[in-house]
Amino acid sequence: MNVNLTTPVTPQYWKVDVAGSIVDLPIVPIKSDFAISLMMVIDMGVKFGTHVGQALAQQLAPLKPDIIVGAATLGIPVAIEVTRALGLDYYVILQKSPKIHLADALKQRISSITSKGEQHLLLDLAAIPKLSGKRVAVVDDVVASGSSLKGSLELVRRAGADVVGIGVVLTEACAWRETLGPDCALLHRLAHIPQFANDANSSWVPIPETFG
Repeated sequence: MNVNLTTPVTPQYWKVDVAGSIVDLPIVPIKSDFAISLMMVIDMGVKFGTHVGQALAQQLAPLKPDIIVGAATLGIPVAIEVTRALGLDYYVILQKSPKIHLADALKQRISSITSKGEQHLLLDLAAIPKLSGKRVAVVDDVVASGSSLKGSLELVRRAGADVVGIGVVLTEACAWRETLGPDCALLHRLAHIPQFANDANSSWVPIPETFG
């Protein structure tokens, strides 16, 4: 039985342990028979942001990154907190919105499970000297399909960076593994979340093959 997206249903949540911080994520329908548990890191408070930044920094520190790169929008607070926890000063943000000063930016096409239509990542040409020849860790909030993260990796490599690590708060399902390919070996995560289908009672249940 499919859930009608226009009909209110009793909210459901998925509990996940994010490096020792227990959070309840709302399960949000993407289609009538498919849902995800949604983490909006910008809405989870300063303490949570500091917590995940420190936890990811602990995993990335042995890689000795020179600079952290994050993608707008939800990767921005992650990049800031990881940079702070590592004792670094500067970070680079890959933008998604066209701006006047990004008219000549390096551009990479991406797609996202939570965004409609085609998007682009934009790297300000002025940021290239911060990346060229440097050891870079790319961070984000959640990786699901892997398209956005793969685009970030390709873009910073085009800028001459040596990507030594990837840090994400959550991995979701398993599609990202195929998308990232060999780069999966660089990935560090704090927790994992499945995706969901609805059962005969119109309740959201985790899809077994999306654990991992």
